[in-house]
Amino acid sequence: MQKTQLLKKPMEGGGGDESPSRSPAGEVPAGLSSEEYEDLRPRIEAHHRYRVGPGQCSSLLAQRIKAPAATVWSVVRRFDRPQVYKHFIRSCAVKGGGEIRPGCLREVSVISGLPASTSTERLEVLDESLRVTGFTNVGGDHRLRNYRSNTTVDEVRGRGAGEGEIWAVVVESYVVDVPEGNTEDDTQLFADTVVRLNLQKLASVAEAMAAAEKRG
Repeated sequence: MQKTQLLKKPMEGGGGDESPSRSPAGEVPAGLSSEEYEDLRPRIEAHHRYRVGPGQCSSLLAQRIKAPAATVWSVVRRFDRPQVYKHFIRSCAVKGGGEIRPGCLREVSVISGLPASTSTERLEVLDESLRVTGFTNVGGDHRLRNYRSNTTVDEVRGRGAGEGEIWAVVVESYVVDVPEGNTEDDTQLFADTVVRLNLQKLASVAEAMAAAEKRG
């Protein structure tokens, strides 16, 4: 069988001044100190660990953002407007146009150049107090089957030389089936690249919002 590449060419993107990085289970994500990771460990254990079955892969990425967590969350929580910070989404429409709550569905149209055209996604969690959201791909024309993702937003206070500074840390994780004809590495490279670019753009968007809020 001919192999269908998930990632046909390198993707480019930009954003905040620090790039998110994949972290194997138990390792400190790049960009976070060991102290920060220890502070966030309960959140990671609660929301970013999956049972990874045969033929699946999983990953976790972290992004520091120089903005209040509330500002970052105001962008991340918008299940109806992922295109604000997700590079490869052309448009999004929530089915029924009703309240945004767990169980609702959105239809996402993907830009050309990716091995996908549409995605139907179900909101699994939207916890305002804990700043946790997550969704599952349940249909559409794409190759990432059973893709499930969670995102958390936390506020971190600096220590040592950075004492007194406050910034946000976004952690995004996923588990997904490895498509037939691709390897785990292929799938993880593709999914990590998309998530990484999205988090970088989220940093740019949120930092610009925070700067505007300071200016009043």
